[in-house]
Amino acid sequence: MKLGKLFWPLVGGAAIIFSLWILYHDLRGLSFHEFRDSLLAIPPSGWALAAVATIAAYAALAAYDHLALEHLGHRISLWFITVASFTAYALAHNIGASVFSGAVVRYRAYTSKGLSASEVGVLVAFCSFTFALGTAVLMGLVLIIEPEIIERVSKFLPVEAAFSTGVLILTLVAIYLTGSLVGFRPVRTRWLKLEYPRPSVAFRQLLIAPVELVAAAAIIYFVLPEANNPGYLVVLGIFLASFSAALLSHAPGGIGVLELIFIAGLPELDPVDVLAALAVFRVFYLIIPFVLGLGAVLVFEHARYTQMRREESNRRQG
Repeated sequence: MKLGKLFWPLVGGAAIIFSLWILYHDLRGLSFHEFRDSLLAIPPSGWALAAVATIAAYAALAAYDHLALEHLGHRISLWFITVASFTAYALAHNIGASVFSGAVVRYRAYTSKGLSASEVGVLVAFCSFTFALGTAVLMGLVLIIEPEIIERVSKFLPVEAAFSTGVLILTLVAIYLTGSLVGFRPVRTRWLKLEYPRPSVAFRQLLIAPVELVAAAAIIYFVLPEANNPGYLVVLGIFLASFSAALLSHAPGGIGVLELIFIAGLPELDPVDVLAALAVFRVFYLIIPFVLGLGAVLVFEHARYTQMRREESNRRQG
């Protein structure tokens, strides 16, 4: 087996082991009963709002795919896009190496609707960039509005650098929009040709991209206790940092990475309450979609197999 095939699994495994080792030393005094009591203390309204936020997050992810297909000039039913996007993200979030694992699902789904392999590659790149765009917009705004948050997620950057960093990030976003308006030259690679989307698509990217992240962070915020809660904007900023770190680590489900950064970033809250909120996030955003996504894959593959058998039978009879 080539070393390249082992690289990202090794990176993800190392990130998990390192994060869990630190968490073990930080949380070894906690008990299961404390964790259970924290879960039971979440009010029904918190569970309900977390469920609504989950639906909103995955609806926004489906909009990523819809915009990408519009950019490519393909019209596919909204229901198919929703199921394909949901399945791709549900599996990718849990498996790790999300760009690659999500690409496999999208390739199987969208090539059945007439897209070529290169077009699926552009679609994956477009969706990944849309996510990065949403992260950049929100992170820029958080750093400008709540510059003190930088002390929660980094020990190396001074608070004074937060505002200028936020302005720089939003400036880069503005350059991207300018490229779409002016019509900058496309970026060409050996395998793909990435063109700036039409201004109408780019501006909708800017509107839709942050929604998924805002909703995903809200899942955690809604189930955190009200006492000593630093507010949604702080939770959002920590979520952006932790979720980005989890994706870069390629740790399946970001296990250990999310917990480590959230507990360090919310020192005013009891760590067991933070763990309980993250457990709810994992159930709603990761585990339930993962189970449903696996079911969707089985249904799709069974339908494809049945169709192939029918076509083969028709050819033999003809």
